[in-house]
Amino acid sequence: MKSPTCVVVDYGIGNTFSVTRALQACGVEAVLTGDHDAIRAADRLILPGVGAFGRAADRLRSLGLDEEILRFVESGRPFLGICVGMQLLMDEGTEFGRHRGLGLFRGSVDKVDILDADGRPARVPLIGWYGLSTPSDNSTRWDGTVLEENPDGAAFYFVHSFAARPLESDATLAVVRHGSQEIVAAIERDNVLGLQFHPERSGSHGLGLLTRFASI
Repeated sequence: MKSPTCVVVDYGIGNTFSVTRALQACGVEAVLTGDHDAIRAADRLILPGVGAFGRAADRLRSLGLDEEILRFVESGRPFLGICVGMQLLMDEGTEFGRHRGLGLFRGSVDKVDILDADGRPARVPLIGWYGLSTPSDNSTRWDGTVLEENPDGAAFYFVHSFAARPLESDATLAVVRHGSQEIVAAIERDNVLGLQFHPERSGSHGLGLLTRFASI
């Protein structure tokens, strides 16, 4: 029997090679490609990305990959967006103007506006290792998801200046807490998962998460 394939979308934006290598380290048959036929035939699809929302969105559309992604999601097969790849799942991003996203989740991607301990605006980008937590209003949110086996507070690697703000609270899968403030770190609905952090750069916890995604 042929092993399930996981296609990493290659659209010339960001960390595609490191994501592919991390999947291969997990024993996953990973293919890095922007070929439409390969995307249609994939068992699972990952959209990575770094940099500006608008540039990434424009690149997807110029290659016709936005429609391929939407058709893939509609099929019910597992889909994962990482960093900017997660942000693109939202309605729009506000970095350097307003830019249309894929619209799979209602809401926007806006500049991080949390405060430091001294009450001043936190410097961005936020770079480093931060622990994940369940949303404050849903302590069982990880049940049955790829984070179910993850220890509450386990750290993952982040580098970002903008963050998703879903309009539906049940779309939020995980947050990072800064005092009484929360930044959305992951979103999830049905077969679609988005991670603001980089699992491919997050050590054993990140590889474990990718392994669980590949086993869905």
